[in-house]
Amino acid sequence: MKNFILISIFLFGTILTTAQTSFRLDTIYANDQKNVALFFPEPIRQGITGSENFVFTYNRDKGQYFGLLQAKPGKESNLLVVNKNGSVFSYIVKYRKKLDRLNYFIPTSKSIGNEKPIVADSTTIVKREDTIDNRTYYYNEFCSYLNNRKQRIGRLKKRNEGVILSVENIVFDKEELYFVIQVENKSSLDYDLNFLKLSVETRKKGKKKSLQRLYQEPVFKYNLPSKVKENETVRLVYILPKFSIGNDRRAVIELNEKNGERNLKLKVSHRFINNPN
Repeated sequence: MKNFILISIFLFGTILTTAQTSFRLDTIYANDQKNVALFFPEPIRQGITGSENFVFTYNRDKGQYFGLLQAKPGKESNLLVVNKNGSVFSYIVKYRKKLDRLNYFIPTSKSIGNEKPIVADSTTIVKREDTIDNRTYYYNEFCSYLNNRKQRIGRLKKRNEGVILSVENIVFDKEELYFVIQVENKSSLDYDLNFLKLSVETRKKGKKKSLQRLYQEPVFKYNLPSKVKENETVRLVYILPKFSIGNDRRAVIELNEKNGERNLKLKVSHRFINNPN
């Protein structure tokens, strides 16, 4: 299981705390010559850096209390760590050729919040208008992160008269699959979108070969446009409940033009669906 976590957890954790406090993040320095060890009060469940020139390693199988940070020269970034009990820790990370400190023992008091709601008083009444849809918030933030990430799963493209449909990435997170889709319009005409659908096709064997198609309804759509202007590229994300398919089945993404014939069908093999990032 490959699970991505992003900067939104910082926002998510702080929103769910009872006090709306502004945190000033501490800075941790690292380089590519030495390991900088970070010791946490609880075992590490998840940890990620915001830039590829920083690497944070920890034991994903056994919940150990420490992780190791290394860095290559480049711009500063951030480190986000979630402990087993849900405590969230966030730091600014920078590259420094000479290190003054190699070990950080991090107390519980340095936590910026918890990824789950903390109820201070069971009698507290929360007004409906003050609550937020945390799931929608998470979807939006994670989709934004994936859209900006340069990771790709393979060369999955289909072209038709200057319109290019591609699947840039397929990511598994929290029992759901995120399809990062790109629509590029290199033609001289705007592309008015009628629909974009994802289905699973089953190829029936026998003398009378036929296809059985089952449409998959997304639980969330991110940045779905109604129009892709000429020379414009749009990236969007479809979130679907986790599923897997056999080698006799394939996923199909259909892009249909409104009042036009520049329609595309992109077939995605079972190996991409069953082995997401």
